[in-house]
Amino acid sequence: MEIKPEREGKTTAIIGYLMLVGSLIAIMMNLEKQNPFARFHIRQGFGLSLMFIVIAIFIGNFDSWMISFAFYIFISILWTYAFVTMLQEKYIEVPLVGKYFQKWFTFIK
Repeated sequence: MEIKPEREGKTTAIIGYLMLVGSLIAIMMNLEKQNPFARFHIRQGFGLSLMFIVIAIFIGNFDSWMISFAFYIFISILWTYAFVTMLQEKYIEVPLVGKYFQKWFTFIK
């Protein structure tokens, strides 16, 4: 029985969505086998983590709970969407920014 590449890289892809540290661990895990499914989702998870950090630093200057709350809802929706599509073993980019993550993070092999 042949295992689909999506199933083989699923564990690495899951780890890739655990914020920045998880993404870095997943990058190291994927260096040896270079699973395309894991690579795709590591790029998505890494991009979401970086986007969260950069925007959170900017949003923190406003000192407004309404802006912060809207930001956390936005990030949570994007992260949940990406994670669910990964669990379904699909190659679907995060809305709005996913195509850029695939283009910008080509160093993730």
